[in-house]
Amino acid sequence: MTKPQQQDSLLWKKSSASRDDACVEVAQGQEMMLVRDSKDPQGPVLAFSMTQWKAFQNNLYWWQL
Repeated sequence: MTKPQQQDSLLWKKSSASRDDACVEVAQGQEMMLVRDSKDPQGPVLAFSMTQWKAFQNNLYWWQL
């Protein structure tokens, strides 16, 4: 997890399909993809390597077929 003060300069993106604040946001850090709860932007952040993130995306793609 990263510290909140390390998140200030990141561009956080939320799904256009989200309703209200009930979703997660993602941002690309240095060599990592970061995920946080949109309801708690100063809270904990999960960090995934680019390899892990690509594997996650590929699994989502195949699951939707």
